[in-house]
Amino acid sequence: MNNRWKYVPLVEAVNICDSLRKPLNSKERSKRIEGKSVNELYPYYGATGQVGYIDDYITDGEYVLLGEDGAPFLDAFASKAYIVSGKTWVNNHAHILQVKGDSKFLCYYLNSFNYKGYVSGTTRLKLTQTQMKQIPVPVPPLDEQQRIVFSIEELFSSLDNVVDTLNKTKEQLAVYRQAVLKEAFSSIKHFETIRNASEFVTSGSRGWAKYYADKGALFIRIGNLTRTSIDIKLEDRQYVNLPEKAEGKRSRLQPGDVLVSITADLGSIGLVTNKIQEAYVNQHIAMIRFKNPEQSEMYAWFLRSELGQKDLLKNKRGAGKLGLGLDDIRDSRVPNISDAEAKRIVDSIEERFSVCDSIQLTVDEALQHAEAMRQSILKEAFEGRL
Repeated sequence: MNNRWKYVPLVEAVNICDSLRKPLNSKERSKRIEGKSVNELYPYYGATGQVGYIDDYITDGEYVLLGEDGAPFLDAFASKAYIVSGKTWVNNHAHILQVKGDSKFLCYYLNSFNYKGYVSGTTRLKLTQTQMKQIPVPVPPLDEQQRIVFSIEELFSSLDNVVDTLNKTKEQLAVYRQAVLKEAFSSIKHFETIRNASEFVTSGSRGWAKYYADKGALFIRIGNLTRTSIDIKLEDRQYVNLPEKAEGKRSRLQPGDVLVSITADLGSIGLVTNKIQEAYVNQHIAMIRFKNPEQSEMYAWFLRSELGQKDLLKNKRGAGKLGLGLDDIRDSRVPNISDAEAKRIVDSIEERFSVCDSIQLTVDEALQHAEAMRQSILKEAFEGRL
């Protein structure tokens, strides 16, 4: 806190307009906006931002909206408050605050505030109006509030330029990775179908929820596959315990199996390595067991490449919900080359991707540092050091 500033409970710094809030479920909103253009509609806001449109408004002016429930209150880098202006509709997941001073000053402050001790709940945190009213808020003179906002936004603008550059670097890395894969397979002349190259192609069974457990065998889901590599992400783990005669046993994975997502985000690829012990897949993932596991990594990289994806997804089906059948995968092509050539290709990809990985790690660390810098700027601002 800044000892030079006066602090008051939030209730004294704003007019609380929560009585204006009117929640509408998505079905009712859809019915009300059906057949109307966006120009006839008004923004509909919730805990962390706009969640849709509606055909009427309940507020007209500038307000700070502060999440009541569902906002990331304990995440130092996430926004909990935001400003709306004009004609809007707000549901009951956000508090409506009409600010007596500078709206941006208060909004920045509420996004830097530590809500520990003010929110309650476990899985879904809630900031009640009673607790919100007690939040201590600085009220320096209005001209000082405006000066601080100007300084914050000037520094944030410079930081945004850095973040934009870093994100462009990540985009360029993604393009370069695809270029590496394209070059790696550009000279391949001979191909064969996965049907001929594999022992079998199958997918997992249904009804896994009843086997969910806190520990046991790994259960691989679409979220564990990515569109940027062939690594299986294991940060979000689900475990299962299967009875010996469970139908799902047939989809037990082995090192060298190649996984392909066949619903939702089609064509995500994963390679099962020796690091994965007992593991299974569900019905949304196809498992390919190649006859020559020595080339499994090469097959996985090919299916991840633009050429492989084009062939793999050419037969995707469905309108609203796209999908791939197992025969679509069996009929897709993979290179028909020697083990020596497959190893040369994999070695070349890994050598060049290792450089990309190093750069990406540096970029990701810089992006995390940039987010930390935002909080540091706000901390300096509200301690009176800007």
